[in-house]
Amino acid sequence: MAAPQLKSAMTSENAPLIAPEPRPGSNLPEFTVGDLARRLKRSIEEEFGFVRVRGEISQPKKHSSGHCYMRLKDDTAVIEAVCWRGTMAKLAVRPEEGLEVIVTGRMTTYPGRSQYQLIVESMELAGEGALLKMLEERKRRLTAEGLFDPARKKRIPFLPDVIGVVTSPTGAVIRDILHRLNDRFPRHVLLWPVAVQGERAAAEVTAAIEGFNRIQPGGHIPRPDLIIVARGGGSLEDLMAFNEENVVRAAAASAIPLISAVGHETDTTLIDFASDLRAPTPTAAAEMAVPVRGELLAQILDDERRLLACASRAVEDRRNRVEGLARGLGDPRALLEGHAQRLDDRAERLNLAASALLERRRTRVGELAAKLRHPREKLAQAGQKLASESRALDSGLRHALTTAGGRFDRVAGRLSLTPARVKLDEGTRRVADLTPRLDRSYAKGVADKAAKLASLGQLLESYSYKGVLARGFALVEDRDGRPVTRADQATPGLAVNIVFADDAKVAATIDGGAPKAEAKPEVKAEPAPKPEKKAKPRVAPVQGTLF
Repeated sequence: MAAPQLKSAMTSENAPLIAPEPRPGSNLPEFTVGDLARRLKRSIEEEFGFVRVRGEISQPKKHSSGHCYMRLKDDTAVIEAVCWRGTMAKLAVRPEEGLEVIVTGRMTTYPGRSQYQLIVESMELAGEGALLKMLEERKRRLTAEGLFDPARKKRIPFLPDVIGVVTSPTGAVIRDILHRLNDRFPRHVLLWPVAVQGERAAAEVTAAIEGFNRIQPGGHIPRPDLIIVARGGGSLEDLMAFNEENVVRAAAASAIPLISAVGHETDTTLIDFASDLRAPTPTAAAEMAVPVRGELLAQILDDERRLLACASRAVEDRRNRVEGLARGLGDPRALLEGHAQRLDDRAERLNLAASALLERRRTRVGELAAKLRHPREKLAQAGQKLASESRALDSGLRHALTTAGGRFDRVAGRLSLTPARVKLDEGTRRVADLTPRLDRSYAKGVADKAAKLASLGQLLESYSYKGVLARGFALVEDRDGRPVTRADQATPGLAVNIVFADDAKVAATIDGGAPKAEAKPEVKAEPAPKPEKKAKPRVAPVQGTLF
């Protein structure tokens, strides 16, 4: 009967335990290890079903399942403790190393390790001294991380368009902030409602700060330019939510400038060190957020008045300085009149110089043209010279052949020379070659002279006033043929001729008046042109006979 009873006892922890029968020869019953562990577990749970234990937390470890394992110790003993995941979310105090707490729970055992442990159901700090010690240790650790560094704090905007407020929607804090903003400078306010004390407060405040930072600019909901985290006064335990590490880190990581206004002026929380600006009260936070509109308008008007006065003084000073400098300068009109008169004088002299230069060039061209001989005359003279030299050459050749004793064969049509006369024959041939060479040289000289003559003719045409007339101008001259070049020469009633490019002349009168009676100049009879000398015809050289 003992075996079935033992099996029944091992199948369920809640089943009644039946004591085993003693072994023969012994008064002590025998237990298995499991039976003994379960007896101990039931005895401890019945004896210590509800206990409050005060101790210091050591080696807290949060498991991936959400459970938290830790130790509670004092100067004489250590107790293992475990806080299940559901209970962890309800704790007002987060387990931390070295924190002295008062834990409420029940004792049990863990047979797998043969150890007893405390199941934590609630946790609170063991007095204000322990709480302050915990806050001081947390502050020291966060300071070492640089979360409270003044260099990382952002500047509060002078006049934010949108202000985000993180506080309770039902408290007096939000009404004080709105009332103060309306008195100073009304702004658009976004309220993110949160619990400001209790178990949910820290998580909701953290989510509010991060939520405001996640709003994108230009979206349906405007992004705040400033965040105010506010709460009224209370005890140290009431303000613990603003000492939590997640709240402090969210405030330090906020990209939007943040003002903390938690508690009264004497209350200090860790969020005050992480925020960009601390306000002693929520009302003071509203005053720090915006300036007074009336004072700002008065300041703007005063600045405008001072700016206008300064600008007026600057303009007046510049005007006085310009007037003083102007008194030391001459009259610009007088200076310009002198320069204008000098310009007119230079222009008149330039026109006269151009006319004189053109006249000199015209005279020089005429002189050069008079010295030129007509090409026909030069050709006739050259032809006469060539014919004379050809006759002289022919005569000299005949005489040389006769003296040398040459014989001309009329039947064969050639000249027979003795061996002694070969040299004379060669000289004769060389003389015969001189005639075509002379002709070529003469032709080249004539071509060069003709090219030079054509160039001079083109130069003469370029200097001629007829080229100007061909471009649309006309020449005004009096009846004597003298050009009228100045206005003072064109007296009223003066009879003039207008010469055009085709050498046609049109009679006109200045100002339409009657022409003055002028003595007609004597017309000199032009000398009859000399008859050109006819060039003598060129006589081709004739080969003479030696006999």
